[in-house]
Amino acid sequence: MGAVKTDFQSKERALDSKYVALDSADGVKLLLGDYNALTQRRYAGDYAACDILIDLSTAIERAGLTDRQREALRLVFVGEYTQVETAQALGVSKQTVNRLISVAAAKVARVYEAWSRMGEGYALTIEEETA
Repeated sequence: MGAVKTDFQSKERALDSKYVALDSADGVKLLLGDYNALTQRRYAGDYAACDILIDLSTAIERAGLTDRQREALRLVFVGEYTQVETAQALGVSKQTVNRLISVAAAKVARVYEAWSRMGEGYALTIEEETA
């Protein structure tokens, strides 16, 4: 009997390596930028995408975002609005939208950082030095 040459975990490893730095605001923004693509992958049966989206949803819930921060994230990353369109929808300036997104991403990153410190499978961007 021959060996199976199909790598069943290749998709999961590819996603895990792409989103390794979720304890930083930039890493969270990268993940949020791929939200719709991950949703499509989930509907196609990609379990790794399911796991990532579930964790992201939980992190957003636990991050303590304001309603405005949550709405800015939804419009920009799910609705694919530009920051100018989001500013118009929220009745604020583009700079305010940028700040809402940056602060929200930092709050979500802190949740991922806490999870990594508790051994939940997330690596830190910069490992702490042991003395």
